[in-house]
Amino acid sequence: MSQPSRTRPSGSARALSEAYDTALLDLDGVVYAGGEAIKHAVGSLGTARDGGMHLAYVTNNALRTPDAVAAHLTELGVPAEPGDVITSAQAVARLISEQVPAGSRVLVIGGEGLRVALRERGLVPVESAEDAPAAVVQGYGGPDLAWGRFAEASYAIAAGVPWFASNTDLTIPSGRGIAPGNGAAVEVVRIATGAEPQVAGKPLPPMHRETILRTGARKPLVVGDRLDTDIEGAFNGEVDSLLVLTGVTDGAQLLAARPEHRPTFVDADLRGMLTGQPEVAENDGRFGCGGWTAAVRDEEFALDGEGDPLDGLRALCAAAWTYAGDGVCELDAGKVLGRLGL
Repeated sequence: MSQPSRTRPSGSARALSEAYDTALLDLDGVVYAGGEAIKHAVGSLGTARDGGMHLAYVTNNALRTPDAVAAHLTELGVPAEPGDVITSAQAVARLISEQVPAGSRVLVIGGEGLRVALRERGLVPVESAEDAPAAVVQGYGGPDLAWGRFAEASYAIAAGVPWFASNTDLTIPSGRGIAPGNGAAVEVVRIATGAEPQVAGKPLPPMHRETILRTGARKPLVVGDRLDTDIEGAFNGEVDSLLVLTGVTDGAQLLAARPEHRPTFVDADLRGMLTGQPEVAENDGRFGCGGWTAAVRDEEFALDGEGDPLDGLRALCAAAWTYAGDGVCELDAGKVLGRLGL
């Protein structure tokens, strides 16, 4: 990918909900965590929708069906239809359907979301390596997924059956903290077999293709909390992104982001969709945003000023990303982030 490296968050004179026609929203860590709505999410999404923005919910979690996700969103106060939900299960089911004959059996290691997506593509879910599957598909199966399911996948893969994974997120946010995700389960099967799966979910192209096919978005904005899925997926799809700090990414990780992990915009939560975004200005190696000025001096961060901590973070991002160029900023940012309370 030959895109130029982003050296600072962008500004926008218009509210993002007006500047983009469709929001491609991650769910876990953005809209809800542990099944409960994140603060400000319901009101912000309602306002954006009422203003004419199309809201689509794009999740790497392959456990639940679009019907179940839409019902959950509606229960939380975010009205949604099944067609508004795009899952990695749908993306991987399309990927499989392009490589095996219609009506083929597929060994499922995961939940109902995978089974429904496979049937939508004319494939037949099965439960055993002895059912002569044409493919193995692995997706998040929740905390109660039996260990024996990994063995079943391993038997089929060792026999030469092609292996697919909905996604490889190592972690997933929950109401009690960060839990192992499907990527951790994929590692179990990889260790047992030495094989490599074909992966469909964010940040890879099959998921972006599925999203655009299902939404028809012309000027989408990816909204997410993860640098290595949401933001990298937007980078790979060459579309803009908004990182919200309600999930797994903190200030230190953002400052150390690789070029493909640097979001277009940064905000605290989904209220950032409803506003413009401040510009970060540069003057002789110093980066100013709001009441803050940041720079790198003698291999250390310098931060001066006061005001909205997010403006300070945006200025620090510009200093860190410019300093790092096409690499990763490895400077210790703990002191300045502590000053911002981040």
